[in-house]
Amino acid sequence: MVNGRLRNKLETLAYLRVMGAHDGLTATLSENAGFDAIWAGGLGISSSFRVADAGLLTMTEFLNAAIQMRAACDLPIIADVDAGFGDVNVVRRMVQLYEAAGIDAICIEDKQYPKRNSFRGGNELEDPGVFARKIAVAKAAQGGTEFMVIARLESLIAGAGMDDALSRAELYHEAGADALLIHSRAAHAGEIRGFCERWQQTGRGAPVFCVPTTYADVTARELSAMGISGIIYANQAIRASTKAVTETLASIAKHDSSAEVESSMTTLGELFELVGMNDVLGDTPWEGVPQLTGER
Repeated sequence: MVNGRLRNKLETLAYLRVMGAHDGLTATLSENAGFDAIWAGGLGISSSFRVADAGLLTMTEFLNAAIQMRAACDLPIIADVDAGFGDVNVVRRMVQLYEAAGIDAICIEDKQYPKRNSFRGGNELEDPGVFARKIAVAKAAQGGTEFMVIARLESLIAGAGMDDALSRAELYHEAGADALLIHSRAAHAGEIRGFCERWQQTGRGAPVFCVPTTYADVTARELSAMGISGIIYANQAIRASTKAVTETLASIAKHDSSAEVESSMTTLGELFELVGMNDVLGDTPWEGVPQLTGER
């Protein structure tokens, strides 16, 4: 069951830095780097399957990825669950499964099925009343008090405007949402600032998350000053790893050797330590394999 880690951090930290992960290894690396929570992101998980982020994976595939992350690190995990994978009956079962797996929160976006990635076209908003019922059913389905349901607002993405985002935010909060995620693909944080200012005027107090993919020059501290409680770096890990692997493979293919890129790769020793090889093999080395001293 969920132990309240996420709620506690939201209450005690000035702001949360949340790193997007797509498997257990990236979750561990994120924890080691000092992030406060993990975003089990739809784009990252879908990309790891080499499928588009367009509602093509099943709930089981998303859940299994989140379970890998749960087993690999001790940080709170916020699971991106797209639009909930179906109607309210599916949402009810989804909450029960994610909570039982020890996932700290789910984030549901108010788009129609099949969802599309927010940075592409074709985004259609769900009817606000229909989505509010999903939120209410999700909250009613949880067994404990610590599990969180985050309502993701796509009004600014879909071109519906700030007034629509605010009215939806109030409705979803009334339906029981523990927090909101306001999404924007503007090249600056003006929309985020505007939403936070107006949300604070309502006096409702629910924490607000954002995803600074397109306004990457704004720091977490600056976003916090605007009223943001959680900053989600949703896709940087999958983008960085894709570029690094592509460049490494290209070099090996070009030179018929890995010599040119050895200095840029994790050593076997570092990898063994990261995945706990010592716990399995003790200090007994395999013949011919570099030791845990940084050798390659």
